[in-house]
Amino acid sequence: MTNQNPKTVATAYFDALGAGDVATAMGLLSPSVAWHQPGDNQFSGVHTGIEAVGAVIGGMMQVSRGTFALTVSGAMMTNGESVAVPVRFTGERDGAVMDMAGVDLLTIRDGKIAEVHLYSEDPPAEDAFWGAAASR
Repeated sequence: MTNQNPKTVATAYFDALGAGDVATAMGLLSPSVAWHQPGDNQFSGVHTGIEAVGAVIGGMMQVSRGTFALTVSGAMMTNGESVAVPVRFTGERDGAVMDMAGVDLLTIRDGKIAEVHLYSEDPPAEDAFWGAAASR
C-alpha cells in the first residue's frame, strides 16, 4: 500500500476492524507505530511497535470478554498525512457498560499508519471501565 492516499489507508483499517479482520488491520500499521492510549488506566500510555499495540488490543478484548467494539460514527476528515475519524466505542465487563464517542487521529506515512492518537469524550469513565493503571 505504499504511497496510498491517507484516507484510503484509514478506510481499509477501519473496514478491517469492523469485519473482525485484526490481521489485516494490524498489517496496515507501520512496524514502528506509536499508539497513544489516553487516560490513567491499565492500557494508558504510548505503545511502540505492532507487538505492543497488539498486546493492548488483546488486553482490551480479554478484559471486556470480547465485547469491545469500535465503529466509525461520522465522516473521516483529512489534513495532509493526518486523518481524524469520529468513532463510537463500546464494551461490557462485570456488569459495567462503556458506550462513548471519541476521535481516532491517524498519521499515515508511506501507506502505513505511523501514529495513532486516541481521544474519548469521558476519560474518567473510560479509566473506570478499563481498571486502574499498573504501577509505573
